[in-house]
Amino acid sequence: MSSWVEETFGISLAKAWAGTVAALVVGLVGGSLAFPRLVYDRFLWQYFWGPVVADGEGAHCAVRRPDGTVDLLGQAACAEAEAAGAVTAYPGYTLVSEVGYIVALLLTILGVVLLLKRLEIGETRRFFYAMIPFMLFGGAIRTVEDASVSATYAGAEPIIAFPYSAVIISPFVYFTVFFIAVACIFLATALAKAGLTRNFERPLFGMGTVILTATLGYLGYLAATTEYVEFYPQVTIAVLAIATLSALLTWAAAEYLAPQINYGTRDVGLVVIWGHAIDGAANVIGLDYMPLLTGGANLVPKHPVNAAIVDYFGAAWPFLIVKLAAATFVVWIFEQEMFEESPRYTILMLITVLSVGLGPGTRDMLRATFGV
Repeated sequence: MSSWVEETFGISLAKAWAGTVAALVVGLVGGSLAFPRLVYDRFLWQYFWGPVVADGEGAHCAVRRPDGTVDLLGQAACAEAEAAGAVTAYPGYTLVSEVGYIVALLLTILGVVLLLKRLEIGETRRFFYAMIPFMLFGGAIRTVEDASVSATYAGAEPIIAFPYSAVIISPFVYFTVFFIAVACIFLATALAKAGLTRNFERPLFGMGTVILTATLGYLGYLAATTEYVEFYPQVTIAVLAIATLSALLTWAAAEYLAPQINYGTRDVGLVVIWGHAIDGAANVIGLDYMPLLTGGANLVPKHPVNAAIVDYFGAAWPFLIVKLAAATFVVWIFEQEMFEESPRYTILMLITVLSVGLGPGTRDMLRATFGV
């Protein structure tokens, strides 16, 4: 790809990437200044920042007025504001925002590929496994923000007040975890180059594990010392059991019926399927079985896809099936030739595929486990 860009446009891939990012930033900033109501209010705020405001403040929606002030409203008032044509944002994702985040994700992936190439790392499967704690950490730190919203509902002081909590609200939490992971990669690489460790993956995995453990420990502390955070270990057990069993059965079925599906990825493919099974199983438990397991209310779906599936079928089980099928299809795409021809890009793409399943799945599992 790098050589194609250089031959076609006469510039390096790194310069092309930097130019594309700069053009997007200038376009959005310039458009916001020239056409604030259209570009900023009706696009950037309504689909990207507004949902974070509503989520961070625990409101049903946020409405931006022409003078720039924001109203946090309940369900009935939100419906009235939207019907009146007001700029209205709801917590969670929309199809517009998800497309925007996909573009940002693709640009980020390319930027990381260039970074890893410069550091001359990221070509082995050890790097894939070393990044797993950071994906789990992303879901855990997002749950801390859920606990902060629960504190607000309970009349207590939020753990992290808005707007500071924005850095751990989706989708910005992905960038927060990304920068933390990159910092750890630099540190782990420095340790390896100094001869203090045989490879950089081992300390990288250790750093991620420490950060994850500290975050889970903090959630446990909240559960033990506050009334607005509970602890339902049976939820985690149920999610892990369903996800592990369904992932093993799916991977084994593919191995038996169509072994070419697993030929390229092998054990990495099983982990990818398991990560997405966690997402599916967490939705099944959180959306359908919370009253049975905890005596509390079911959770509310945050993404358009699982919300549509639950609305159509009246249950979350089909979402688990969709996640397993989609993950298996993606695993099938990663053939052995990809590892041989572009190992760094292939490993990073597999990390990305796993993170978009395991990260949200971990958040949903922990959110149900701690009753937030």
